[in-house]
Amino acid sequence: MNYDYYFGNTFYNYYDNIGIQSKEYHIMAPEQSQAEQPGMEYLMTPKPIFDNPNYRGSGKLKDKVAIVTGGDSGLGKAASIAFVKEGAKIVIVYYDEDKDALDTQDYIEKLGGECLLLRGDITSHEFCKEIVNQTLERFGKIDILVNNAGVQYQQDCIENISNEQFDWTMKVNVYGMFYLTKEVVPYLCSGSSIINLTSVTAFFGEPQLIDYVTTKGAIVGFTRALARNLALKNIRVNAIAPGFFWTPLQPACWVKEKIPSLGADAAMARGAMPFELAPTFVFLASDDSSYVTGQVIHNNGGQIMG
Repeated sequence: MNYDYYFGNTFYNYYDNIGIQSKEYHIMAPEQSQAEQPGMEYLMTPKPIFDNPNYRGSGKLKDKVAIVTGGDSGLGKAASIAFVKEGAKIVIVYYDEDKDALDTQDYIEKLGGECLLLRGDITSHEFCKEIVNQTLERFGKIDILVNNAGVQYQQDCIENISNEQFDWTMKVNVYGMFYLTKEVVPYLCSGSSIINLTSVTAFFGEPQLIDYVTTKGAIVGFTRALARNLALKNIRVNAIAPGFFWTPLQPACWVKEKIPSLGADAAMARGAMPFELAPTFVFLASDDSSYVTGQVIHNNGGQIMG
């Protein structure tokens, strides 16, 4: 991994060097696909950049404990690493991506951080209870919850969305968030933060992700209602609506031919790497956002505005 491509003057030379280029937009990745959701980071080309080596923590999350679902890779991994740099202890909840999870744990420990891995299915209420129990047993408290885990499946029309697919997408993206939040809230104290991941697709209506967009719209409503419900306890609830980020979810969802064009419709004419979202997670998790609740932060390169 050569960070110079992203942190120097030759931001996109990597793609030029391998013969993938466009006069209209910046291509992040060549055609590729994966057969299973939510996807494996170690199989991606190029590998996502999850850590900005120039990012220096300043103790904003010192001694805080954060649970991050889907923290083994992608946006959850970037959030977890930034949290560690700010002094937090991390609980990474993941489905079955063992190699990605172990790689992330190893990276965190090399930074001097503490990381607990919990493998399981958040659509199980019992597993969500176990997440809370094991977090409390290991670290004694919970300060931050990041509801990041999700799945998405490309379908050209509603007729192609099976009832089973719709149910599974709802269960992972909404039920899992509800179950885990319900179990975590009784242990949160004043100043705690809940961060939910919605999507830019909920605001422009991606036509090939109807069930996914439905769940992401539900997450916006859930965030706003829960924020009002918990506001007087000084527990903040916010959401992030990412645009196209290069994460395992992309090759695991889209047909391979679509991959090079992802991010092209953003005003900045590019997609983004996970590290570019990390400071937003830190902002919402820390006291920097002490007067921010019920909001949706849009990180989408100008794909939608307003």
